[in-house]
Amino acid sequence: MTTQPAPAPDAPAAPDDRPPAAPLPFWRNEDWIAVILGALTLLPVLAGLRPALPKLKWGSAAELTATVLSPANLLATLQIGLVLLAISAVGVALLGRDLPRHALGFPVVYALSWLAQVLAGNAAVHHYGIEYVIFALLLGLFVSNVVGVPGWLREAVQTEFYIKTGLVILGANILFQEILEAGALGMLQSLLVVVVVWYACFWLARRLRVDDEFAVMLSTAVSICGVSAAIAACGAIQGDRRKLSYVTSLVLLVALPMIFLQPWLVKALDIPDLVGGAWLGGTLDTTGSVVAAGALISERALKAGTIVKFSQNVLLGVAAFSLSLWWTMRKAREGEPRPSGRMIWERFPKFVLGFLATSLLFSFLVDPGVVKDTKAPLGGLRTAWFALAFTSIGLETRFGSLLKMDGGRPALAFVAAQVVNLIWTLLIAYLLFGGLLFEPPPIR
Repeated sequence: MTTQPAPAPDAPAAPDDRPPAAPLPFWRNEDWIAVILGALTLLPVLAGLRPALPKLKWGSAAELTATVLSPANLLATLQIGLVLLAISAVGVALLGRDLPRHALGFPVVYALSWLAQVLAGNAAVHHYGIEYVIFALLLGLFVSNVVGVPGWLREAVQTEFYIKTGLVILGANILFQEILEAGALGMLQSLLVVVVVWYACFWLARRLRVDDEFAVMLSTAVSICGVSAAIAACGAIQGDRRKLSYVTSLVLLVALPMIFLQPWLVKALDIPDLVGGAWLGGTLDTTGSVVAAGALISERALKAGTIVKFSQNVLLGVAAFSLSLWWTMRKAREGEPRPSGRMIWERFPKFVLGFLATSLLFSFLVDPGVVKDTKAPLGGLRTAWFALAFTSIGLETRFGSLLKMDGGRPALAFVAAQVVNLIWTLLIAYLLFGGLLFEPPPIR
């Protein structure tokens, strides 16, 4: 038997091992493509095109049949699907991927994502703050692990630019004027909670030997606004999508018992409504869960919780940009003590710039009336992109690997950080909303 001679020491590396000679042109870069797809979603709506969004909320079987499954609503569902297919096809073509297979598989991914939104639209499910994200993930996991994902479907599983496109559109809902309107006390509480809880979770995760990528997603989710923050963090650091699935599941599983436990504690411990509401807003990780829990206390608590939660939500853009810059510089420094500005620019996730540009555009250049009119259609389209993303994550994830990931240490870090969050946020809520340092806000 003959053997191949070893390559000479100075032989060139194999093609797969060689670094690229130059960065890809922007039209082949997935981050820039996300900005392009975001613009293709935003600009027609700004120009006056208002797509008829399908109705997804229902309370009974009769209402499901009469509204969600009505011919007119199914037609609206089909039209939105065709719009998303056309826009996503642009990205697939620019990336040089298989466009016919993408067109063949996209209807399946879209149908699963639509079903996830319909399940989350049930009145009972909505009451408990359970979002479409978990249904999209579970449906994708079911197909991936029980049915199997055929080759013709895989080309439509484009998780990265679905997520990043949704984040670019999200900038239209993060307005600088609304940051000021959220209230000084709400913003102060949010800053104190986000900084302390983020650092506490990151420290705990590192002590438990959780890798930095996982730690960043966990910390951002528990300290800011749950699912949306986890998505933004994953995009900002270009993280592992399986880890994002894990973090999203944790957020929703932990939030569910807290919806009932925290209002009970507020009443049992005779905590003032304003303080209790601010506590809910700073600790529950989804807006839906804040509303559900606040309603169990009082209207005043619900309003206080909503103000605080909104104050945390508006920090998402700042957090995404800061994380992107920190992570990019950190990666650039690894093995290279003096990273050049060009290197940092090449590694910086460009979709974050699209997010910020959209936020600035809608904050200062678009007429407030137009901003108000476009809020619902853009919100619906953004949700549709995110639903596609989480369905895709499920489709490319094996359930066994999700359960075994890092031996449960990330879950332990998240739960421990949530305990810190509960204690710290209650203390800050008492100081700011309990009349100890400032006059309580006039919330009625």
